[in-house]
Amino acid sequence: MTKTPVPGRRPGRAGAQQGPRATAPSAVTAADPARPGKVTLREPEPGDLGWIVQRHGALYAAEFGWNADFEGLVARIVADFAQDHDPHLERVWIAELDGRPVGSVMCVRDEVPGTARLRLLLVDPAGRGHHIGEQLVGAVVDFAREAGYRELVLWTNDVLAAARKIYQRAGFTLVAEKPHRSYGVDLVGQDWRLGLHGSQEGTAT
Repeated sequence: MTKTPVPGRRPGRAGAQQGPRATAPSAVTAADPARPGKVTLREPEPGDLGWIVQRHGALYAAEFGWNADFEGLVARIVADFAQDHDPHLERVWIAELDGRPVGSVMCVRDEVPGTARLRLLLVDPAGRGHHIGEQLVGAVVDFAREAGYRELVLWTNDVLAAARKIYQRAGFTLVAEKPHRSYGVDLVGQDWRLGLHGSQEGTAT
């Protein structure tokens, strides 16, 4: 598939529901000191969707103590995307560093007409320090705006401080918080929203 530098659900599908038990948080954690390397964003190739599931499960268990419930949720979201998505309105990006996958993010249609949802943002420790999280979020914002969405939303948790900083820098606003217990731990879920004022209404409905 064509590799591109950074520039750029249907309602009723599994994983499209909001809430801690049905929506995976989008996050990265603190970056390591910057190291030289070439970062590329590309579409997923065979094996990449499985990599997204595996890295989410292993990384969140190691860094936050989340149990296998989270990995199962990510697997359902990824499988749902693979089975049925509109490539004009929904997309997955894989971030590579020197040819190795080190990050991912997803943009899907939300239940609310004209709204896109950012999901499954991840930067592997091997890719931290290269602003990959910012590049992935920027790609989603550009794609959602070009697709005609009026708004971009996401759900995450308060413990993911580095990701929250990325969302804030991208212009997202925190609109709601709610405590919950998921993945074996107590968390505070957060809803974030970004208006896409330059989009054309009626394109993504």
